[in-house]
Amino acid sequence: MARPKPQTDPNLGTRIRRRRKQLGLTLQQLCDRAGLSPGFLSQVERGLASPSLGTMAQIAAGLDLGLEHFVGGSRPSDALTRAGQRGQFSVDGSSMVYEALATPFPGSELSSYLLHVPPGFVSETVAHEGEEILFVLEGEVAQTLGDETFLLREGDSLHYSGSTPHAWANRTDRPARLLWTGTLSVLGGRPKTHLPDIIPEMLPANL
Repeated sequence: MARPKPQTDPNLGTRIRRRRKQLGLTLQQLCDRAGLSPGFLSQVERGLASPSLGTMAQIAAGLDLGLEHFVGGSRPSDALTRAGQRGQFSVDGSSMVYEALATPFPGSELSSYLLHVPPGFVSETVAHEGEEILFVLEGEVAQTLGDETFLLREGDSLHYSGSTPHAWANRTDRPARLLWTGTLSVLGGRPKTHLPDIIPEMLPANL
C-alpha cells in the first residue's frame, strides 16, 4: 500500500481552494490556467498530495498570485515596522503618500497603509473585490460610498465592501492622515489592483 505524500503545509489546499473560489474559477478552469490535471489538483486541495515547487508556481500563476504567497517563512521580527523608519511611496506620480504597515507572509490576506492625503484632492472612484476599513487619524475627509457621502473626522471609521463604488476627498486646507486596512493588495506578486490615486480635477462639487 503506497504511503500518501506528506503535506508540508496542512492549510495549503484550503488556501488554494479559497482563492480559486474567490476568483470564481472551477477546478477545471484553474487546471487549464495552470496546465495541471483535475485529479491531481483536487488531491492538492484536499490535502492528499503535495505539489513540487515548480507545480506550486504554476498553481500560483493560475490564481494570479506570486509563489511567495504560498511558500517561504517569516520571523516575528519581520512583522515589526517603526514610526519614522517606514518607506514612503506614491502611485503614478500622485502627491498622496503611502506608508506600508503590513508585512506579507505566506497565506496573508490583509494589507494596511497610512495614507497622507493632501488638501483639496479627491480619489478616483473605484470598485474591486474584498473589503476595506478606513479610520481617520488626523484631519477630515468626505467618503463617497455608492450614492451616499459621509464626512469623516478624527476618530471616525468606515467599514465597507470593495465592490461598492467608493472615493474620498479632502476639501480642507490641511492634510489628512488615514489608516487604511483591507483585503486588497497593491504591491508585490499579488493581483495588481491599485489604491485610488488623488486627482484634483475630479473633486465633486458636492464634497
